[in-house]
Amino acid sequence: MAELRLGPLLRYTDGSRATVWVEASGPCTARVRCSDGASGTAATFQVAGHHYALVTVTGLTPGTSPSYEVLLDDTPVWPLPDSRFPPSVIRTPGTGHAVRVTFGSCRWAAPPADGHDPVGADALDALARRLSSDPGAERPDVLLLLGDQIYADETSEETRRWLAGRRDLDEPPGGQVTDYEEYCHLYYESWLDPGVRWLLSTVPSFMIFDDHDIVDDWNTSAAWLADMRATGWWRKRLTAGLMSYWVHQHLGNLSPDELADDPTWAAVHATPDGTRALHALAERAEADFSAVRFSYRRDFGRVRVVMVDSRAARVLEEGHRAMLDPAEAAWLREQVLADEGAYDHLLIGTSLPWLLPHLVHDAESWDTALCAGERGDRWARFGEWLRRGADLEHWAAFPRSFADLADLISEAAAAPDAPASVCVLSGDVHHGYLAEATWRAGDLGIPVVQLTCSPVHNSVPRTMRIGFRVGWSAPARFLGRLLARHGRCPRPPVRWRKRGGPWFGNQLMTLTLDGRSARLRLERTGTEARLHTVHERSLTG
Repeated sequence: MAELRLGPLLRYTDGSRATVWVEASGPCTARVRCSDGASGTAATFQVAGHHYALVTVTGLTPGTSPSYEVLLDDTPVWPLPDSRFPPSVIRTPGTGHAVRVTFGSCRWAAPPADGHDPVGADALDALARRLSSDPGAERPDVLLLLGDQIYADETSEETRRWLAGRRDLDEPPGGQVTDYEEYCHLYYESWLDPGVRWLLSTVPSFMIFDDHDIVDDWNTSAAWLADMRATGWWRKRLTAGLMSYWVHQHLGNLSPDELADDPTWAAVHATPDGTRALHALAERAEADFSAVRFSYRRDFGRVRVVMVDSRAARVLEEGHRAMLDPAEAAWLREQVLADEGAYDHLLIGTSLPWLLPHLVHDAESWDTALCAGERGDRWARFGEWLRRGADLEHWAAFPRSFADLADLISEAAAAPDAPASVCVLSGDVHHGYLAEATWRAGDLGIPVVQLTCSPVHNSVPRTMRIGFRVGWSAPARFLGRLLARHGRCPRPPVRWRKRGGPWFGNQLMTLTLDGRSARLRLERTGTEARLHTVHERSLTG
């Protein structure tokens, strides 16, 4: 009899449909049965000896929240026996309701040792605790996880002990994961946490990867990639990481209609074992990332979310560097400008912040110019060393792409039926802040803000905290201008000012989007493992 190994995860939802992801211990038929009669079934598919199902639930009624159960071959497996959590529900959006979007990134899932958590209380656990204990608590309509859902290169002590039972950790890459089975272990460690497991079963989630899902500083530069490809373990790591990402995260980002048109989804289901078909996708991506798209778009009523792959879709050749390859950039433009007047708020999700502290931005632009040879070969070698050592690989390190995104936002804001706000949602940098952009060419007439929220569960060294605070200061801006002048860097088309933060600690941001209004709330965990509001403001006046 098949058992439930992981999940369920509630993923895509609209007014009448939802998808629920599960992993079973063996081949079976998975069924989701709702209290109002809505239901769905799906046969499992196999990848590398693991069995998964993505069940499409149909017959849902907009504006309702039926509870549901999961059955494997007609045997109930969810809710778990004697669960301390309320029943999981599928909440379908109604028309005209406010949309609440909760987001964050960087969740290191290592279990606390002896009851002590070295990086503080987990913000997702705290959210689960609040929602499960108070049925009337304000509930997110969607949870956006903006990267580093797992840490393939910074494993816990418990995971390293498990890895040592499989192979010699004295051989590269040591205590980091290498293959699909080891990636699965990371997802078990992360998503079997009882609170997070329940939360993901009852709040729809959408995800995108960042570097630690594969390795720190993934795709920093062409020289970095060449060095990684010269190792004996990189290709296996990348292939396994992309395969596991496709199964655990990417599938749930897609609607049932998109899945029906996806050739890899069809190929995986066309054979008893889809490992080879999925491996082929990962190999195509490793050879040419423009051949595979992980970006996607979701509309929640009159809120549009465009989630951008700002890690794998890069062009790394010096002199032609771009955060997005031409096809990806064209796709982003199409999604932002499509259906003029169809949305009141535009949310652009990118794991890496677009607007950084001014000194950091100028240092990254300067370093990019050095690496491109603006000051000669010796400076170029220094620039590459600095780029890797200081993680200088955000949007600012791709100046053309930084400006292109500014131009695209400006064009969207100039449309006759322009949105009421544009928010760029990011994580990565292990602190939170709010920055507002203004255009040198003139006022756009709508707020354009960078909202950075990280980490969900991690830490940042004290020295970096000081650096992030100082990076916004007037002396830091002066130093940044000197660096930009030395690198002969073009002036960016936008100015920006910090309007809130920096905030440190494990945290989540929530946007409440109601008609043409947008309100932001930042919550942070305290010593008692509960979320506390530390900042709240209207973004639209």
